[in-house]
Amino acid sequence: MVEQDTVKLMRECDAGIKMGISSIDDVLEYVKDDELKNSLINSKKEHERLREDVEKLLSGCDDDGKEPNPIAKGMAWMKTNVKLVINESDTTIADLITDGCNMGVKSLNKYLNQYRAASEEVKDIAKKLIKTEECLREDMRKFL
Repeated sequence: MVEQDTVKLMRECDAGIKMGISSIDDVLEYVKDDELKNSLINSKKEHERLREDVEKLLSGCDDDGKEPNPIAKGMAWMKTNVKLVINESDTTIADLITDGCNMGVKSLNKYLNQYRAASEEVKDIAKKLIKTEECLREDMRKFL
């Protein structure tokens, strides 16, 4: 059971990291404020560092990881593009990223509770990812 929970939590972290990177990539070209752009780039770099950690652990288990839910990813992409067509502003971007961070934190906490038997190493990665999302959400406040 411990091994199953570990792999399942790693997969969820993998999907969450990919979703976060994709969401940042979707808005970066629209950002006007340098401080906002730097905050997003720094968060993306942190997501990429965590992705490397997860990929190493997954490859050690002969697991390919997990892609984000295609429906959720498609809906996020559509919401982003519709909102940016209506109002292409840094405030809109900050709002979209804040919503994404909130969903990520909620999901990851749910998976931490669901996969309690996961290894401490993987739980720590999930907690780092939650912290990364919380920090990005905090950074977005001044742009709302």
